[in-house]
Amino acid sequence: MDTPLKIATSGLAPRPARFAARVLTATALTLALAMPAAMAETIPVPRPAPKARAEIASPPSAAEPAQPMPLAGAPTALAAVPTPIIPDPRKRPTGSLFTSFDARQKADAARVSSYLSSVQTLVGNFVQIGPDGSRTTGDFYMQKPGKIRFEYDQPSTIAIVADGSSVVVRDRKLATQDVYPLSQTPLRYLLSDRIDLLRDTKVVGITADDLYISVTLEEQNPLVGTSRLMLMLGAKDNQLKQWTVTDPQGYDTTVAVYNLDSSKKPDPGMFKIDYTNYSTPKQ
Repeated sequence: MDTPLKIATSGLAPRPARFAARVLTATALTLALAMPAAMAETIPVPRPAPKARAEIASPPSAAEPAQPMPLAGAPTALAAVPTPIIPDPRKRPTGSLFTSFDARQKADAARVSSYLSSVQTLVGNFVQIGPDGSRTTGDFYMQKPGKIRFEYDQPSTIAIVADGSSVVVRDRKLATQDVYPLSQTPLRYLLSDRIDLLRDTKVVGITADDLYISVTLEEQNPLVGTSRLMLMLGAKDNQLKQWTVTDPQGYDTTVAVYNLDSSKKPDPGMFKIDYTNYSTPKQ
C-alpha cells in the first residue's frame, strides 16, 4: 500500500502519529481521484460542517414518537446495506485503439449515458471498500454540474467536497485538506450535466447480464499512467448501483450506493470550499 499512500499524501512523508489516519485518506483519494500528487495543495481545514445526514431526515417533534422518514421518491422502507461487488482484476477489459462494440453494447452504453444525463440531484448512502479491503460507510449529496459531498461515518474524520471546479479531501483530525482540479478526477464523469459516454470518453468495456450493466472508462495521464472508472447500473431499474476506480498502480476502490433520492435538493452551502487558514477549535 506504500505507492497509493504516497499519491494520496501529496508527496509528504507521514509522521508516525499521522500514518494510520492517512491510510483512510489514501482510500478516499482513490475513490475521488486518479491524478498526479503534485497537483494537490494541502492547507488547514476549516471548521467542519454539521453532520450532513440531517439533510436526509427531519427530526421528530417532542410530541411524536421517533419514526423513520422515507426518502422522497425512494422505497418506503430504507434499503438494506448492499454488499459491493468487487471486480476480478483478471477480467478487466484490455482496451485498445481498435476496440469496437456491437449494437447491443452501444444500446447499453446509451442507457447509462441517458441515466447520468437525466439525474441532476442525488442524495443517498454509500459503502466503500478500499484497496486493502477496509470498509467504510457514509452519506453523499450530489448537485450537477460538478458538485458532490461525501461524509464518512465516525470514527472516520474524512470528507470529500467538490464545488464545481475543485475537489478537496478534508481530514478533520489532522486539520488538513488536499485540493485538486475537478477536471483531473474521475468524478467529473458522474458530475457532468450531460454526457455521451461513447462520444465523450474512452470506453474500453461494456458488459450486461440479468442484474447489471457495466461500462468501463479508461483515462491515460502522461505523468502517472492509466486509470479506470467502471460504472454499474441495475439492468431492471436503470439506477446507479456502484462504481470502481482503478488507480494507475492497479488498486481498486469500490463504492456501492443505496437509498437513492433524486428529488431531494441539497443545501448549496454543503458544496462550498473554505480555502482560508483556519485553526481547528480545541476539543
